[in-house]
Amino acid sequence: MKNFNSIKKNEEFKYIYKYGKSYANKYLVMYVSDRDTSVSRIGISVSKKVGNSVVRHRLTRLIREIFRLNEYRMNEKKDIVLVVRVNAKNCDYRKLESAFMHLLKIHQLLGRDEIS
Repeated sequence: MKNFNSIKKNEEFKYIYKYGKSYANKYLVMYVSDRDTSVSRIGISVSKKVGNSVVRHRLTRLIREIFRLNEYRMNEKKDIVLVVRVNAKNCDYRKLESAFMHLLKIHQLLGRDEIS
């Protein structure tokens, strides 16, 4: 299995929370940092308020897959932290993907040809 570019260290999460820019919608909160990186990286935070471990891991897997499939659309390499809100507990793949793309568009991370 291929290694996934993810943010794992607590210091990196704290840096992005402190210096990153954030926007939110009904299901997700997205923090984006301008660190100089050669690849886009993502960190996913799902609170215990969202549900038990099965629900939390399902949402994490869905978001990781959404990021993997849409990473090529991003025009810049950034560090992204996604905080999953409680409303996302019963979301399917399409709703989460729509919420993710909405936040990318707000952060202006989509390429010119991707914005519709």
